[in-house]
Amino acid sequence: MTGSNPSNIFGEYTKLITQFKLPGVDIAGILESRRKDIEALAEANMTALAGVQQLGQKQVEIARSTMVELQGLVTRLRSPGSESVASTGEGVQKALQKAFVDMQELADAAYRAQTDSIAVVTKRFAEHVEELKALVQPGK
Repeated sequence: MTGSNPSNIFGEYTKLITQFKLPGVDIAGILESRRKDIEALAEANMTALAGVQQLGQKQVEIARSTMVELQGLVTRLRSPGSESVASTGEGVQKALQKAFVDMQELADAAYRAQTDSIAVVTKRFAEHVEELKALVQPGK
C-alpha cells in the first residue's frame, strides 16, 4: 500500500482484496463489514474526544469558580472588621462541599463519555456478529 493518506488506505485495501477471487466468499460483503468497523471506531473516537473536551471545559469552569470564591474569602478576611473565625470556617466548609459536588460532576461526565464510546463499539460488534452469521449461512 503506497498511499499514506488515511482516506486512501481503505481504497488501497479494497483494490488488494478484490484481486483475489475465492469461491463461496463474499468479498464485497467482507469489505462492507470492514468499512462499517472503521466507521464505528471513528465514531467511538469522536464520542470519546467530545467527552474529553467536555471534561476539560468543566475542569476549567470549576477552577475559575473556585479561584473567584477563594479570592472573595481572602478579600473578606483582609478587610477591616473582617468576619469571625466561625463564619470563615463556614465559608471553607461550603467551599469544600462545593468542591466535592464538582468532583462528582466530573466523575459523572467521564463515566458518560466512556459509556457512550463503549456503546458505539458494542453496537458495531453486535452488527458484526450478525453479518458473520449471514456470510456463513449455507447456500450463499
